[in-house]
Amino acid sequence: MALASSLCSSYVGFNARFSNSNFDPNRFKCKSSNFPPLLQDDANSKLLPLTPNKLKNTNSSLLVGFSTSTLAFVGLGLCICSSASASALNPLPPPCHSLQLQEEQVVKNSSAEEKDEKLEADFEAWKSKSFALSVPLSIVALQGSIPPSWPKEFIVSQSRRLKFQTKFLPTLEDIFSNLCMPFTKPKGNIGPASTVAADIVTLGDSWLSLAITKAIIEPITAAEHQDWFKELGHKWKVYLRRNLNGDIDPQGQIWAAPYRWGTIVIAYKKTKFQKHNLPPIQDWADLWRPELAGRIAMVNSPREVIGAVLKYMGASYNTTDLDLQVAGGRDAVQQNLTLLARQVRLFDSMHYLRAFSVGDVWVAVGWSSDVLPVVKRMSNVAVIVPKSGASLWADLWVIPAASRLETNRIGGRVRGPSPLIHQWVEFCLQAARALPFNQGVIPGASPSAMESVPFKSPEELTKGRPKLDTNLVAGVPPPEILERCEFLEPLPDRTLSDYQRLIDNIPKSEASFMRIIEHISSVIRTLRLKFS
Repeated sequence: MALASSLCSSYVGFNARFSNSNFDPNRFKCKSSNFPPLLQDDANSKLLPLTPNKLKNTNSSLLVGFSTSTLAFVGLGLCICSSASASALNPLPPPCHSLQLQEEQVVKNSSAEEKDEKLEADFEAWKSKSFALSVPLSIVALQGSIPPSWPKEFIVSQSRRLKFQTKFLPTLEDIFSNLCMPFTKPKGNIGPASTVAADIVTLGDSWLSLAITKAIIEPITAAEHQDWFKELGHKWKVYLRRNLNGDIDPQGQIWAAPYRWGTIVIAYKKTKFQKHNLPPIQDWADLWRPELAGRIAMVNSPREVIGAVLKYMGASYNTTDLDLQVAGGRDAVQQNLTLLARQVRLFDSMHYLRAFSVGDVWVAVGWSSDVLPVVKRMSNVAVIVPKSGASLWADLWVIPAASRLETNRIGGRVRGPSPLIHQWVEFCLQAARALPFNQGVIPGASPSAMESVPFKSPEELTKGRPKLDTNLVAGVPPPEILERCEFLEPLPDRTLSDYQRLIDNIPKSEASFMRIIEHISSVIRTLRLKFS
């Protein structure tokens, strides 16, 4: 519309200027032509010569027409150019089908996001359920061998999806007997609460060899790749690797994991020694002093009794050939064993500490796990590890061989132990778990203390407690004594036969002593013949 108005205005202005001008058409005549311009008459259809007035009017009309055409042509060109420019500047609208695809893509993305959010919400709700990813772990432990806080702390560390069950038995012999029962009495009462149905149980290191040979436990798979095993000291790694005969073998498998250890110790009443002007006990040789005859109570373990004689003679607990490895041979061992039997009033692992508590004896020889809790309730008692070294004991975690049982009465345990076994072992061996041992809450020491400097508890933690006179530091002997201490390794059958002969040749002058010796003899026979 604006262009049309402009064209009309141009035409009117042009026409006005043209009509008022002094235009002479004759000036534009061709000089070589002698013919005047012609004009056709409409009336008679003849070509008439043009008069000056007619020529003037005719020229005016032609010029106006020509100007109008020119202006129209120029205007049309401008419109086309303007349209082209506008098209170049403004992008073409997308096709209808492209818009539809974009809308569908937006809908799909929105739907996918909603689905992801819903899946994530469902997964969080599933995780919050009490039965989701519930992993069982059942343990049977020796009563008093682990701090009461351990189960609670382990549950917290594993979240509420852990189904943790604990059971405690009073003695190591009870645990061993319960492990053997399903294999010796197939028709016995076997159920989910049975010891053999547990994922992991306590076993004394002295029972480890027999448990392996009787196949009532199984090796700990992939133990070598676990951090807890890599961080154990060299002595532990050697001691725990056994072959199928239960013997220590560098090519054998890992059958157990330690969580507590200690030594054999000698406790004596300082008041009695001071009253009779007796020097304090420092080593095994003091047990042979005449003034202590009938004043000693001792555990009835043959390895500990004969081992004390061997240490007194400068030999090892693990001597396998008495004639070749001991000065004086078997005869010298026999003589010293007879002398020790006359010194000891009671060989009894169950009642020796009771006799010590009531004053029937002045000296008690036993395991630190038994002795320390009792003497801490007494006054004027000293506890020492002999200077020449002593035997070491250890409480171990082992896996019952429940997969050997053809029964469906013990639940999923027949399919293999819990996957949380390694987490439990590693938890027990963490540095933080050593605190109850260092403070004396639980007798013994953490396995890490075997090859490290003993940690002494701050005085604030022990303030108000009676101080025990002992050479133990946080349950660990001094380094120079610990170097001479030994684990009790498995002995060959011929050495056990020598032990039996030594016991049989002790003079049996009193009926009470006779019963004690018979009990020791029965223990030896048990080690050789039990479950065979």
